Amino acid sequence: MKTIITLIIALFSFSCFSQNINIELFSNGLSNPVNIKHAGDDRLFVAERAGIIKIINTDGVLASTPFLDINALVSNNGGEQGLLAMAFHPDYTTNGYFYVNYIDNNGDTVISRFTRSTTAIADPNSELVFMNISQPYSNHNGGDMHFGTDGYLYISTGDGGSGGDPENRSQNLTSHLGKLLRIDVDNPVIGGLNYSIPADNPFFGNTDNIKQEIWAYGLRNPWKWSFDRDTGDIWIADVGQNQIEEINMVPDASSGINYGWRCYEGNDTYNTANCPSASTLTFPVAQYSHSNDGIFKCSITGGYRYRGTAQPTLNGLYFFADYCSDEIGYVQENGTTFNLTLIDQFGNDGFSAFGEDINGELYIAGIRTGIIYKIVDADLSIEEQSIFNIKMYPNPVIDSLHLDFRNTTHVIKEIHIFNLHGKLVKSVSMPKNTITTLSTKEMQSGLYFIEINAENGSKKTSKFIKN
Repeated sequence: MKTIITLIIALFSFSCFSQNINIELFSNGLSNPVNIKHAGDDRLFVAERAGIIKIINTDGVLASTPFLDINALVSNNGGEQGLLAMAFHPDYTTNGYFYVNYIDNNGDTVISRFTRSTTAIADPNSELVFMNISQPYSNHNGGDMHFGTDGYLYISTGDGGSGGDPENRSQNLTSHLGKLLRIDVDNPVIGGLNYSIPADNPFFGNTDNIKQEIWAYGLRNPWKWSFDRDTGDIWIADVGQNQIEEINMVPDASSGINYGWRCYEGNDTYNTANCPSASTLTFPVAQYSHSNDGIFKCSITGGYRYRGTAQPTLNGLYFFADYCSDEIGYVQENGTTFNLTLIDQFGNDGFSAFGEDINGELYIAGIRTGIIYKIVDADLSIEEQSIFNIKMYPNPVIDSLHLDFRNTTHVIKEIHIFNLHGKLVKSVSMPKNTITTLSTKEMQSGLYFIEINAENGSKKTSKFIKN
């Protein structure tokens, strides 16, 4: 039996559209997960910031032995450094190649390749370095990596950090920073680089010190992005400076696009000194402000456009989250317009990454909790979790159960928890309707029933699992 957390998402455009979204606990026990990928089979690979990649099997069980441990190579001083991303070669099943993006002990970006030893273990001594990119500051170092259907490796880079892009690197075509890069890892330059520049890159053959790896530019901190597996379009979530979080879209095969940072933050002007005409820039397809709906936000975590088959009502929705508010949202394309929806604040996971499995089903990682959830359609889920319009999470529980009573019209009086045999194991009086955290550390693993009693005599019973 799977137990589910319900997120009610409502989208209002010219017609009212509502979508019930759940997240199921899929796996836990990770430490600072920051990237989720599949390798062409039904497993998930999760990168931990400290420099370790772990495997989650199809049943959600974490493999006991890490797939790769390069902790000694990685700067893991917290913040935005560490092992940041991975990508598996399109022919991984035959050549065993996969690529990583990490910050080394000098504080600089390294893009390198490793080779697997077995299906479950990679060779930590097989590293072949492809790129070194100097990082002037310790923030905005992040970048995701994906292979396109063209077989080339795409790499995103932040603007180098500090605040406001003080050296204007995002607009500087002689810098790799603040860009989306595209390289050919299968055809190295003889006697030179371990990769080559695709001939259709927009600045291929340029002799003015322009970085020929550039595919798109004008980005601030695009640490999470993805391909739409159906169309080939690239969806880039770019973290804002002071006010705006934005979502950009690169149409399939479109190159040389300037997304406007630091000239613009979203659609708002930021620093337009020496900037090109706004008519030459491409603005976000969707954005939200840090103060939108009264809940503080600060950093978008980009996800994927749902293209799985198990939940057809989610088809085409682009999912994202905010790292600070723990809101999950989506963008729906309606012809030439894009409608963005955010939900209320949810949990305290610190959503740090989305992942897509081989079937197109979506997952989301909590960096604070080490939990991987699966995103599902509530209308297809097994159990109804709405109790008096109360949110209960996470479920299953590890050490704490959170109950959010802020949206209920009932005045809650007390809470009782019973084990499977009907024995009362915990009782709590409620002073007011707020967010309550119940410790479950002392409880044995198993199924429990929670009874919520209102002052008017109404009661509601639900259940949760203690891991």
